[in-house]
Amino acid sequence: MAKRERFTIYIGKNDMLNYVLETVMHLNSDEAKAIIKARGNAISMAVDVAEIVRSRYVRNTILDDVKIGTELLGTYRDRKREVSFIEIHMSRPPGEISTPAPVPASEPAKPHHHPKP
Repeated sequence: MAKRERFTIYIGKNDMLNYVLETVMHLNSDEAKAIIKARGNAISMAVDVAEIVRSRYVRNTILDDVKIGTELLGTYRDRKREVSFIEIHMSRPPGEISTPAPVPASEPAKPHHHPKP
């Protein structure tokens, strides 16, 4: 996780929808790819973001690669600790437009009053 690229989304403590929207924007850009990266406790949110994007917003997303591993991070007083990480590489087929999930048809509104006898 050393190289910082412009189509990389780093998962942190913000609202999940912010990361979903950012990922969708990257997938709909000219490069049509996104890399979702997270460490430690944010890993589960990274997986959730990827799945929400694939299932609700950009249905033709290709899951190119998933990398997992452990990094050594320096902490207070130069103590090193191991932290797990994940990288989820996603792309959209070149030349294709994004295909959002179909919206279910809603039922016609029913009156909330009861007819008088």
